[in-house]
Amino acid sequence: QEQLVESGGGLVQPGGSLTLSCIASGFTISNYPMSWYRQVPGRERELVATSTSTLGSTGYAESVEGRFFIFRENAKNILYLQLNNLKPEDTAMYYCNTPFLQRSGYWGQGTQVTVSS
Repeated sequence: QEQLVESGGGLVQPGGSLTLSCIASGFTISNYPMSWYRQVPGRERELVATSTSTLGSTGYAESVEGRFFIFRENAKNILYLQLNNLKPEDTAMYYCNTPFLQRSGYWGQGTQVTVSS
């Protein structure tokens, strides 16, 4: 059974940093493109960052480019998102996913990032 468990969120001050983790089970993330999304209540889910493979290309939303970095620890089957220079507008629930799970409607529980003084 495929599963994604996000963690690492929390309350941080503007300008601070966090590292989010996505622990995958039931499949090997190195074989799949992986992405981070975020969602604020009442708004559509937003694509934040994508990694095509462990050594593949990456892409970022314009709003986070240069501040957020997506990377993998293949031996542990974990996807990460490093969030730097956080802004209040980064406050959201953050999720990881991959296309085949998205097509089935699967989403993990997410991890909440709150940026506030």
